[in-house]
Amino acid sequence: MRKLLYIPILHTEADLGRLAPALSRESMALCGQDIWEKHKTVVSQFWQRITDYLLSLKVESLKIYQDGMAIGGEIGLKVVEEAASRGSSNHRLILELAQRGASIRKTEDPALLIGEIQNLLEAIGIGSGNSEDKRTEPNRMDYRTRRDELMKARDLFIANTINETLKEGETGVLLLGSYHDVRPLLAKDITVQEVKEISKVRAYLEALLVERWKWQTLADYLTSPITQSCTVS
Repeated sequence: MRKLLYIPILHTEADLGRLAPALSRESMALCGQDIWEKHKTVVSQFWQRITDYLLSLKVESLKIYQDGMAIGGEIGLKVVEEAASRGSSNHRLILELAQRGASIRKTEDPALLIGEIQNLLEAIGIGSGNSEDKRTEPNRMDYRTRRDELMKARDLFIANTINETLKEGETGVLLLGSYHDVRPLLAKDITVQEVKEISKVRAYLEALLVERWKWQTLADYLTSPITQSCTVS
């Protein structure tokens, strides 16, 4: 049997690098400063719950598949260390898992990641010579179309990578943005366990912007302790 713990992640500003200031400004403008500050607290508590859960397992047996990780092994560890030093809760967790014996595995195609970053830079007006006044609605439509194409390609690559590298008897951990979904693309013999429900993480992000009345209930779910059990070989 092959097992995969599926964690739909919430990105922190530290994960976004040079994109963080522009994306934070846009997010704050959309949901308001008060809600945005509360959101950052929710994200911090979410990562603490994920950390508590994974560290309670047989860590040295875990195989880590991480959103954006285009290389594994020692070089992958250096990438994780650099991101952790910038304050990424996600990568601090992976670093601690690796230090306790977990393995970091290549997850993504670097060409697809570069394409996605360039697409986003252009959409927010800081790529390929764009400026604020070039962010027209047609450009936004181009961005969405390209974004969806890239996400589908990334999901297929990630699923194929897991199918090919997760061996019989192994337990993998996939930490992936909540708008991805590789479940339909995974091999049938891989048992998938959602550590937090993907649908609720997505619903939380949508409530943050448009359905405030749902927001607190979903925030409470994201920050609640994880009580499900998992036996790691």
